Amino acid sequence: HPYTVDRKTELLDYNRIALLAEQVKPKMIICGASAYPRIIDFSEFRRIAERVGAYLLSDIAHIAGLVVAGFHPTPVGQSQFITTTTHKTLRGPRGGLILADKEHGHILDRMIFPGIQGGPLMHIIAAKAVAFQEALKPEFKKYQSRIIKNSKALAKNLQEKKFRLVTGGTDNHLVLIDLTDKKIT
Repeated sequence: HPYTVDRKTELLDYNRIALLAEQVKPKMIICGASAYPRIIDFSEFRRIAERVGAYLLSDIAHIAGLVVAGFHPTPVGQSQFITTTTHKTLRGPRGGLILADKEHGHILDRMIFPGIQGGPLMHIIAAKAVAFQEALKPEFKKYQSRIIKNSKALAKNLQEKKFRLVTGGTDNHLVLIDLTDKKIT
């Protein structure tokens, strides 16, 4: 039962998401996106999940670096589970993470290692450690700030050239262009 954005605003419609959750009564709500250029309100997703007794999983693969640097709200404290990649905006090697609150973390630990994961690659673990260390530095925050600044500049320039942007702009590193009227894909 996927939720979608509002057709007119192209923004997440939290009221419609809440209505859908009330109808479906899911065991888990997954929030996050691979192509959403706006801020995701994790606290609103948490309220919706709590109302229907669902777990909340936030996928921050595309925005993790922005979250770490403080340029996007964090799902920590809102979601029981958080998934992300270690590449993309975190700038690490290809890989992934599943984070969980204290109540559920030990269950994931038992299910994943050694059950379905084994043979750790020490060079990849070391590379992830370097990426995490870099994410703690002021330079990382400056880098993420420039990402947003550049995305907003690109968005503005495209709009000046009469390209229609999905949602009318961007709050992160994603700029989505509606090419329908350009007759190209």
